[in-house]
Amino acid sequence: MEFSKIIAVSGKPGLFEILSQTKSGVIVKSLLDEKRMPITATHNVSLLENIAIFTYADDIPLADVFKNIADKEDGKEAISHKESANKLTAYFSEVLPDYDDERVYTSNIKKVIQWYNILAKANFDFSTLAQEEVTTDEEE
Repeated sequence: MEFSKIIAVSGKPGLFEILSQTKSGVIVKSLLDEKRMPITATHNVSLLENIAIFTYADDIPLADVFKNIADKEDGKEAISHKESANKLTAYFSEVLPDYDDERVYTSNIKKVIQWYNILAKANFDFSTLAQEEVTTDEEE
């Protein structure tokens, strides 16, 4: 399973892996229940690869955030996305210390943790996510 082929579809729970392309859209497989279904151009689709999280310095790709969580949790599931807002924000500041808490809402944190846990349950290999970002402390 490649990270570049994982999508979120608005209005549909979970994450999906793109299997093939058709004239009118794509065929996907749900990572929750393994069901296959067509996704047409009328659906609002987001590639996880194109999502980034706001920090005070730069926008950090979602792949890097997932890598940080995987490093913290040894590739296993993280805390539940249904925890209290205080627990979620405290946890998120451990994996991404300089995230912009004015532009990253609790609902965003819930979604990131939920997506991470879905990938962890699907046995996604987080070591394939290359850590490209270098912190500014190391550059100076």
